[in-house]
Amino acid sequence: MTYTTHSADAPDVWLPFEADEIEGLPDGFNYRFWDGGQDFPADPAHCAFYVVPYMKGPAVAVRPLGGMRGVRVVQTLSAGIDHVEPGLGLLPAGVRLCNAKGVHEASTAELTLALILASLRGFPGFVHGQDAEEWRSGFYPALADKSVLIVGYGSIGSAIEDRLAPFECARVARVARSARTTARGPVHTLDDLPALLPEADIVVLSTPLNPSTQGLVGAEFLAAMRDGALLVNVARGGVVETKALLSELESGRLHAALDVTDPEPLPAGHPLWHAPHVLITPHVGGSTSAFLPRAKRLLAGQLTRFAAGDPVHNVVRTTG
Repeated sequence: MTYTTHSADAPDVWLPFEADEIEGLPDGFNYRFWDGGQDFPADPAHCAFYVVPYMKGPAVAVRPLGGMRGVRVVQTLSAGIDHVEPGLGLLPAGVRLCNAKGVHEASTAELTLALILASLRGFPGFVHGQDAEEWRSGFYPALADKSVLIVGYGSIGSAIEDRLAPFECARVARVARSARTTARGPVHTLDDLPALLPEADIVVLSTPLNPSTQGLVGAEFLAAMRDGALLVNVARGGVVETKALLSELESGRLHAALDVTDPEPLPAGHPLWHAPHVLITPHVGGSTSAFLPRAKRLLAGQLTRFAAGDPVHNVVRTTG
């Protein structure tokens, strides 16, 4: 394979966008375009800053890591880092792993509200009624006066609460890894879930996927939810045990709105497709018109800081 060299002395930066599409990139780097194709754009050993291709899955994300002996920063374009974590052991010590905080909050929060409102107000049934030319009038639940529990109160969870504010909810409760106090009220820990779940009409999952949240929403969690409650998952499919959720949906006790599933993509023939009381969207929380401009601003800022020797932002892990 032949690699194109721009400057023998300059380190490489791997980008999933062409460099001339991003305003404000600093000089002093060889910018290499790689969006997950079979061939690498250059020798991975020369890469100093690796931007992981967006929504291409863990196999693509980790494929070059074993050869990146000189990489100093690995930057995802997603809020989660679970697709990169399997390859972190291949990296040298001291590599900073950064997420895309600031890129997806608005879009994911928008979709969360859309899923809540569409589910409560019966939009899936209205669409089917339109297809069948049926006028399906009646009374449907409102978001007003409902109690909402947000499980995963980071920047996305906070953005979701921002958008709930005008809807006159009776209460919003918050759960995160550690307890703290915010201007809007206390943030509880996962240990408080048994007391909080029975009080919530709507449970929103916006937590990262990690060992403490893998399978968090299993039979015990779901059984603690009140009858008729709505589960909304904009986190990761692996946070929910699909078999346990199917059991609750098929019994008619709970409703769900899912932007992520386990497995994902959800294969044809999977029973979740046709389970009652479920609305499914195909992991589109962050993939909107807001993504590209925000992602490019993030990369320009991160690389400017990196070039100047300043600390990069959004560091969630450092290999060691």
